[in-house]
Amino acid sequence: MKLSSAAATAGISLLLVAVSLPAQTAGTISAATSVSKVRIVRLSEVKGAVQLDRTNGRGLEPAITNLPIVEQNRLQTAAGVAEVEFEDNSSMRLAPDSIVEFPELSRTAAGTTLSSVHLIKGMAYFTLVKSKGNEFNVIFGNHTIALPPSTHIRLRVNPNDATLAVLDGELTVNTPQGNMVVSKKKTVTFNVEDGVDPTVAKNVSSDPFDSWDKQATEYHARMAAFGAFGNSAYSYGNSDMLYYGAFSDAGGCGSMWRPYFTSAAWDPYAAGSWAYYSGAGYSYVSPYPWGWTPYHYGSWNYCPGAGWGWQPGGTWTGLNNGTTMTAFNPSSGNGGNGTGKNPRPIAPPHPPRPGEPTLIAVGSRPVRSEMASNNSFVFRKDSAGLGVPRGELGELNKFSQHAIQKGTASTPVYVSVGGNNPSAVGMRPSSPGLGPVSIHRGSPPPPPERSSIYSSGGGSYGGGSNSSSPMTSPSSGSVGRPSSPSPSPSPSPSPSRPR
Repeated sequence: MKLSSAAATAGISLLLVAVSLPAQTAGTISAATSVSKVRIVRLSEVKGAVQLDRTNGRGLEPAITNLPIVEQNRLQTAAGVAEVEFEDNSSMRLAPDSIVEFPELSRTAAGTTLSSVHLIKGMAYFTLVKSKGNEFNVIFGNHTIALPPSTHIRLRVNPNDATLAVLDGELTVNTPQGNMVVSKKKTVTFNVEDGVDPTVAKNVSSDPFDSWDKQATEYHARMAAFGAFGNSAYSYGNSDMLYYGAFSDAGGCGSMWRPYFTSAAWDPYAAGSWAYYSGAGYSYVSPYPWGWTPYHYGSWNYCPGAGWGWQPGGTWTGLNNGTTMTAFNPSSGNGGNGTGKNPRPIAPPHPPRPGEPTLIAVGSRPVRSEMASNNSFVFRKDSAGLGVPRGELGELNKFSQHAIQKGTASTPVYVSVGGNNPSAVGMRPSSPGLGPVSIHRGSPPPPPERSSIYSSGGGSYGGGSNSSSPMTSPSSGSVGRPSSPSPSPSPSPSPSRPR
């Protein structure tokens, strides 16, 4: 029997709140400052060319979804974008041609977090949730923005100036001239030359990547409404679990969470990567969009006839999830899959030698769902949601049922560029140079009038009804609802509410 989202969330919430704080990095608690380096955030989305310096002596290396980020790491985008999610569900989105560093990611003795992000160049969006006690600072040039809870900003740093747009909330900027309070719907331009006063505009102009930020912010807010995880310090990543899967009673094995688009043959550890971190060793990284929490907490269990499912419980593991991999508890014996083999991957026995990679792929190449043509998206069995746009194609449950039964399921889609511009219809998302690309179900609506995503009056957002995700990946998209119902395999799910 399938559990409701609220019931499933309530059950996992109680367990997550009780999780203790084991060592995750080489950092130790200082008696003088009562601050610990037991912090770990994640790359929650990666599209296009993105690199991460994991401070392992190798410099910038290719980045993948679900890579951990720790203090002093450096994240850089070229023709790509990235989202970073913090433990309290606050997030940062980095536009193309941008660089950020993380000079401080620490935790107080009381359990609150201290985060500092240095935007060196380019543009980033920051969305903070209603957390209590956490401190979050954004540094640019010789300025520091103190971001309180429930604030939302866009910051662009150019060679000669920087522009701060406050999309929601009120904040304080520490400048060489003193503290400056900036309220909602104001834009401040700072000159890099000392002694030059900043200029203030009483509006927020639009940017092509606003629609991506809007889609991502609404996705997180919508999923949080269906899955509030209490005061747990490790609630990030659960929104993706709620969208890409569901809890159910599987084959008499109790309540288990299973990703959509998986048959009994799917193996949660058949594909992944080992990422090396100095002082902590190898960390296992899952490629799936939901693949954060289930690989750092709880356990995977095999239920005969149903397949692998995840159950919460136990202790959270951070970077060292490779040496303390969540234990399998097979119900059928023989490793749970009838092969007589333990399906857990084994971390490399030694740090990477000179010339050896620090990011090592393991297992087979995973199945992906993807665009099949200019106007069709195909869901594939055992893709486990890999390649499915985050939050854009409606409820996934019925697509999943059809794909498992038939091998694939498809739905009509159209592609647009820049949020409110449907001019990209007929272009493939893989075409180079499209910029912010979104995938929508159904047929394209009439071209809307130009308007700002962040309007100057009322609420955080205004303007067009369609939103977009960036870059040219098939897994980019929008949460915009099509203007007319669209056919789907069995029968069409509504895009309005997650399972």
